[in-house]
Amino acid sequence: MIYGITLLLLGVLAAPSLLLSKKPNAKELLDKMTPYQGWIGLISCLWGVWGIIQAVLSLGLLTSSPIWWLSWMGGNVLEASLGFLLGYGMISQLVLSKNEAAKEKGAKLLEKLSPLQGKLGLFAIVLGAWTIIASILFS
Repeated sequence: MIYGITLLLLGVLAAPSLLLSKKPNAKELLDKMTPYQGWIGLISCLWGVWGIIQAVLSLGLLTSSPIWWLSWMGGNVLEASLGFLLGYGMISQLVLSKNEAAKEKGAKLLEKLSPLQGKLGLFAIVLGAWTIIASILFS
């Protein structure tokens, strides 16, 4: 369930225009979260990468629970991607600043993912809601 909540949070941070169009008073909440966006992104990126590693190591679940495994893997990929997008400034400052080649690769990845940020955010919201509902129904 925690993955679902995290995906919802990342989706809202990545696609704020969607939330603001539905609830105009949500701007105050988003403004409060914006200063922490870099740290949220950095932690989510690391957590997403760790989740991808766990999902690959648990590949046997694909035969017994394919939908759950695909949701888990998709959620982790989204979490790592959105975490990278939202926390790029922090990642660049803390990790990539020491190596020029890594900094260039990070910038290229950011350039590729940036146009998809809104779509990834919406998909994260949907997948986060699915993950929460599935964890309640099937546990």
